[in-house]
Amino acid sequence: MGMSDNVRGLVLAMLSSLFIGTSFILKKKGLKRAAAAGLRAGVGGYAYLLQPLWWAGMIMMIVGEIANFVAYIYAPAVLVTPLGALSIIVSAVLAHFLLKERLQKLGMLGCLSCIVGSVIIVLHAPQEHTPTSVAEIWNLATQPAFLIFVAATLSIVASLILHFEPRYGQTNILVYLGICSFMGSITVVSIKAIGIAIKLTLEGISQIMYPQTWFFVTVAVICVITQLIYLNKALDTFNAAIVSPIYYVMFTTLTIVASVIMFKDWSGQDASNIASEICGFITVLTGTIILHITREQESAGPQGAITWYDADGMNGWDDAHYMTLHSSDSFK
Repeated sequence: MGMSDNVRGLVLAMLSSLFIGTSFILKKKGLKRAAAAGLRAGVGGYAYLLQPLWWAGMIMMIVGEIANFVAYIYAPAVLVTPLGALSIIVSAVLAHFLLKERLQKLGMLGCLSCIVGSVIIVLHAPQEHTPTSVAEIWNLATQPAFLIFVAATLSIVASLILHFEPRYGQTNILVYLGICSFMGSITVVSIKAIGIAIKLTLEGISQIMYPQTWFFVTVAVICVITQLIYLNKALDTFNAAIVSPIYYVMFTTLTIVASVIMFKDWSGQDASNIASEICGFITVLTGTIILHITREQESAGPQGAITWYDADGMNGWDDAHYMTLHSSDSFK
């Protein structure tokens, strides 16, 4: 018996998460080296473009995204997207060993919750209904409900870029990741449309001459470039093991919402399966929240900060309390 489309999508999504999770760490190491040699990406620098490690991470991310791209052709977004939880585990483990970013025991429980929630979602995911043409996808994209979603998304992204980034970008992780996640939800539905167009073309039903196909390609390119710029800023400014889970939660939530609205993924499912998927996603959210609150802050505080600990030799650093002064003005 041949492999079903959902299983193909599942395998590709798992491989994608492995590559993407690894790419986070390689890019982070490249960004750290670039920061030591020039202007940090978080404040507008592009020295990371000269770092081989950053490019290695970029190549791995591209490979992962290609696998993810193909996965969306075979399986619905509500199955593929939650498997991004695996990238959290990969990036957290590698961050612990390669970047020396600590992951506490309760944080490991959070990672486990992410996986359990993702498994629940996968087990109750609907079968994919593939549109028969780009014109059909265009009809789905221009329905009033999805147009309202797109208008709201673009308005929020514009406000984040123009108003919130200059004021809070360096202190609030949700600014950069909000931009990435909202644009990411549009990226996914566009990429899914492109993937279906390619699949139909290879089957002998050419979609190349449809202007809608090239519209989806243009939208995807713009969204991907925007995501990369702000994801680099987030990675350069904040702890990689915090960026990964928060980005995953926001991106997954918005992508599922976009897919459900545009492709009607839940159409035909009974209330029990939908409720199970929602419960699975809540489990994932809980896991990422646990992981977030148990992560320690970046070991290097702001410039001029002084930190001391009241740990003793018996209890070790895990039980230490600490205090940080962020400015020399504190001594005046």
